[in-house]
Amino acid sequence: MMARTLALVALAALLPATPALAGDVVITVTDLRSTKGVVRACMTTREDIFPKCIKDPTAHRTVVPAAKTVEIRFTGVKPGDYAVALLHDENDNGKADRAMGMMPKEGYGFSHDAPVKMAPPKFKDAVMKLGEGVSRIAIKMRYFL
Repeated sequence: MMARTLALVALAALLPATPALAGDVVITVTDLRSTKGVVRACMTTREDIFPKCIKDPTAHRTVVPAAKTVEIRFTGVKPGDYAVALLHDENDNGKADRAMGMMPKEGYGFSHDAPVKMAPPKFKDAVMKLGEGVSRIAIKMRYFL
């Protein structure tokens, strides 16, 4: 019996590790001030590009029509540490418009409701650990002006 158990343990050690399964991330976005334009969303594992991951081809990205409440779904997401950045691009011009070159004129949101203090949040403030299966998060859209 002991030899059989040892043989099974040895066999299991030789088998390749089962890769982690990809999952889905469902983001519910609330508190949009209007239904104008679109919501641009990106989700990245890269601290060096966050929160400007909207134009990064390696990030999970999407654009959806604005509504009172918006649901965004990313599929095929490998488990790992991710941060989400949202932009309510009300005039749909593909960029975050600013007043006096600094203050955002359009809505924004981040995973973990990461704080915005004179600058966008840091990756470490917005990061979340995603596993297999479906992960659901909620993000409130914020407006400076």
